[in-house]
Amino acid sequence: MLSLERLRVLHAIDTYGSVSAAADMLSVTTSAVSQQMAKLERETGQSLLTKNGRGVRLTDAGRLLSGHADRILSLVELAHADLEAHRGAAVGELRTGAFPTAVRGLFPEALTALRREHPQLRTVVHELEPQESLARLARGDIDLAVVLDWYNKPLSLPGGLAKAPLVDDIVDIALPVGHRLEGCDQIELDELIDEDWIAWPDGGFCNEWLLFTLRGKGIEPRIAHHAEEHATVLALVAAGFGVAVMPRLGRDPMPGGVRIAPVQHTMRRHVYAVWREDADRRPAIRVAVEALRRSAGRVGD
Repeated sequence: MLSLERLRVLHAIDTYGSVSAAADMLSVTTSAVSQQMAKLERETGQSLLTKNGRGVRLTDAGRLLSGHADRILSLVELAHADLEAHRGAAVGELRTGAFPTAVRGLFPEALTALRREHPQLRTVVHELEPQESLARLARGDIDLAVVLDWYNKPLSLPGGLAKAPLVDDIVDIALPVGHRLEGCDQIELDELIDEDWIAWPDGGFCNEWLLFTLRGKGIEPRIAHHAEEHATVLALVAAGFGVAVMPRLGRDPMPGGVRIAPVQHTMRRHVYAVWREDADRRPAIRVAVEALRRSAGRVGD
């Protein structure tokens, strides 16, 4: 009989493109992945992987079996959802993915509430950018994702997913102490046309939004530095190396050298919980979304 765990390993290699990437996703060693694949090849009596340069690729038999594995794993997920719904209790493991400031700003309180109210539910959090969360969610690697889009730049969702809004996260401007606009009740983006900017990393959804928004205001931004974490962005602003857009979710504590200025035409990013439609009946999904909503309700308080 084929091992479900070995089928999961094969599917991960097919999905992520390499043994090392599959090992990272499964949180095991590359040696463990190779051993599982060797056992699966013995079980099937066929070669499933072949060398491809320094890496590997699936053989025709490997691709065929991976396709079946995808359907089998989906059926297992559906069975799990049905059993949990039948029991009527949030139990077992719930795998979640969320972008960094959501992990910091929403999950500590939500996880505390879930542990207190549903002690038989184990929630595992992976810090992931929205596109990666959605890709893993669609493949069944995680059960629930917290993602974002912007008021003027929506994020496209793959088919078969359901979503619920959590919070509209207001975005302000972070200025160094002593900046000419410090103390203004509100500022316009075009007042920052000559500023250096601290931006998110190149290629990311949020960085693309920043460039899109500033260029829409006739500003060709002069990006002085790139940083991923809010704390790093704020440290660079405090040191006088530029200004930055700064969402409210997960940004505290604020360093002493930074002042926050609201934007006259309010900028927002929309934060959602997303899950697969075939898991809609799972009590674990419902209670997790509710806990995240309660936590989101305190953003900006």
